[in-house]
Amino acid sequence: MFNRLLYHDFGFPSKLAALTMPQEDRKGKLATQVMVLIMKAKKTYAVFGLGRYGTAVARELVENGMEVIAVDTEERIVNDAAAYLPVCKCADVTDAEVISRLGIGNIDTVIVCMAGNLEASVMAITLCKEAGVKTVIAKCATEMHQKILQRVGADQVVFPETESGIRLARNLLSSGFIDMISLSRDVSMVEIDVKDEWCGKNLIELNLRRKYGFNIVAIKKGEKVNVNINPEQTLDAETTLIVIANTAKLGKLKQ
Repeated sequence: MFNRLLYHDFGFPSKLAALTMPQEDRKGKLATQVMVLIMKAKKTYAVFGLGRYGTAVARELVENGMEVIAVDTEERIVNDAAAYLPVCKCADVTDAEVISRLGIGNIDTVIVCMAGNLEASVMAITLCKEAGVKTVIAKCATEMHQKILQRVGADQVVFPETESGIRLARNLLSSGFIDMISLSRDVSMVEIDVKDEWCGKNLIELNLRRKYGFNIVAIKKGEKVNVNINPEQTLDAETTLIVIANTAKLGKLKQ
């Protein structure tokens, strides 16, 4: 069970294969040196729990070229996930021996997506930290669970239901903007259209920072984003501004 679907077979070992390959399979100094070089190439991730959230995280990482080992206790789920996740394992991550055999201690970031099972989440986080995993991110179901997971060593705890609700509310409040990303409780990054009255004027003439209290970090035109801003550049209707502003003051932009 533990060896199934573990290695890529592309003619050259991946970093993840190098990390999780048993020592007896590493033949010769050259092979070892090659694997060490691969291991330094890019970060690796492990996702524990392949429900909707865990699967979405794993797929997004894989589709963006990351090395991911996905683990679940249900063999049916693992077999289904193998269609789009190159490295899947059916294993119990609350077992210290399993954590060791999977080479989890060599993984850069582990995402624990077992919010429905607090005990399993606590065990997985504890074992990962004991194995030396630098960053452990855990999904939780309640605020109380969030506190518990943080206490046992989770570096970051996500509360998807609450966060998505807050994001929805903020998006509703930011209606009229192209996009809005919350950087903190008080600060947001917003992409805004150039107002009609701004067209034909440059940033020096408009003095938007003084009037609206935001900082322009980039100017976007089509798909091109320019962070080297020329304050004498004339704005037009096809231009959008990417700004950082105090969230509470964003209402000024709609006036």
